[in-house]
Amino acid sequence: MTARIIDGKAFAASLRERVAAEAARLKAAYGLVPGLATVLVGNDPASEVYVRNKGKAAEKLGLHSVHRSLPADAPEQEVLAEVARLNADPSVHGILVQMPLPPQVREAAVLDMLDPAKDVDALTPTNAGLLLSGRAQLVSCTPAGVMMLLKEYVGDIAGRDALVIGRSLLFGKPAAQLLLAANATVTMAHSKTRDLPALSRRADILVAAIGRPEYVKREWIRPGATVIDVGINRVDVGGGKTKIIGDVAYSEAAEVAGAITPVPGGVGAMTIVCLMRNTLIAACLQAGLALPQI
Repeated sequence: MTARIIDGKAFAASLRERVAAEAARLKAAYGLVPGLATVLVGNDPASEVYVRNKGKAAEKLGLHSVHRSLPADAPEQEVLAEVARLNADPSVHGILVQMPLPPQVREAAVLDMLDPAKDVDALTPTNAGLLLSGRAQLVSCTPAGVMMLLKEYVGDIAGRDALVIGRSLLFGKPAAQLLLAANATVTMAHSKTRDLPALSRRADILVAAIGRPEYVKREWIRPGATVIDVGINRVDVGGGKTKIIGDVAYSEAAEVAGAITPVPGGVGAMTIVCLMRNTLIAACLQAGLALPQI
């Protein structure tokens, strides 16, 4: 048996087209140009690339893009003041502060300062609470992308056993809530979970977001299960070269799974376009307009 490939890259391309069309419609009908601001503290190379890609994607899709760079030694109050300025800027509808932050800047302080209406990665306590209560309109980007892929490639997941390996605020916790809202029976696992392989073998849907390269092996996977690999791990392959691999041992897992996301080309392809979609949603909410059906 060979697993069906869940093609996040292809789905993301179609979603980008819908986002671009909706952005054009909002501009033509209401003069509204959704604006996304990114804030980067320091000069981490991976973060710089990621933020630059977000800006390019926003502009390509017809969104207004703003970027603020602060030095790595910027005091916390300076970062908070920048977030406050963006909160007050009416041309900015979504704000994303790139994580991780340097040690002198508390992540919690930044999230507490961020206007929940502009929190397009849905990390503030307000948006986390709305998700828990089933009332969220802004949902963390990568979990939202996973749910879109499951809907497209798996369909109705009501009653299925889902296991989320990883409990981060950015992915694991919101993903579990979204799976629960879709009527799956959800288990969360983490580094302290006992007998994780046995627990994994019970899952109809296995979501790996633990940050360890090829951690999930073939024997962990129930035959025919859907495997969602959220991991992005850069590993050295010699000769000064690196490659990106996931948290799942892909080649062996694909021999037993019913469907699987590749890395790259799976979940990761969805994250930035879901950020743009959230920016459209935030702009419509702030303008009192109907939410875009994308």
